[in-house]
Amino acid sequence: MGKCIVHLPTVKCHIYTTTTGAMKNAFGGLLSTKRHYTHSWIHETLVDLLYIQKEIHTGIFAIMDGTTAGNGTGPRIMTPVQKDIILASGDQVAIDAIAAKLMGFDPLSIGYIRLAHEQGLGVGDPREIEVVGDDISGENWHFQIGMNFHRMMGWLSWYGPTKVLQKLLFHTWLVHPTSFVSEAYHDYYRWPLIESRIYKRWKAEAPWGRLFAKYLEKGYLG
Repeated sequence: MGKCIVHLPTVKCHIYTTTTGAMKNAFGGLLSTKRHYTHSWIHETLVDLLYIQKEIHTGIFAIMDGTTAGNGTGPRIMTPVQKDIILASGDQVAIDAIAAKLMGFDPLSIGYIRLAHEQGLGVGDPREIEVVGDDISGENWHFQIGMNFHRMMGWLSWYGPTKVLQKLLFHTWLVHPTSFVSEAYHDYYRWPLIESRIYKRWKAEAPWGRLFAKYLEKGYLG
């Protein structure tokens, strides 16, 4: 009997792919070192990874957590928004398309969803997806990716006029100082001064945050 591989993504925005969900999970799951090399072609890479998954796994099922969704410059800097939704599907393209639509994006305008749909790896057009359960047809959360230092530097590195410097910056020893810049921005500036306060407020005030805090206290989350 074949194994069923279960993905557990969350509903949130992403500075490089607009949204990140079931398909994007493979970026970290199947690629280990040097996956940043593919950022300039990240949409095509996600489609290639889905091809690989379909070859090496007999069954893939995604359960996507939208109880608290992430708006803004994800995946590391986001505003938590209570939405009380959980999505589940055996079609990774379809679940990402519905999540994108909920967030307020046109799924077929997002590269990895459109390419996967066109190549028959799943259904990316919400009009062709049967949604059972709660009626979400009128949902539009109006999420926006926004801009910050990390997104601006990422755009310059992977897509902007300075992308010609990619091999110099990321394929040589210079990758270490560039990585430190990202680490310093997120871990030593954003987290202690801004994000940690948002996290603590979410744990104290939001229903899902309080439940998360209770799980932490009981040791359910390690």
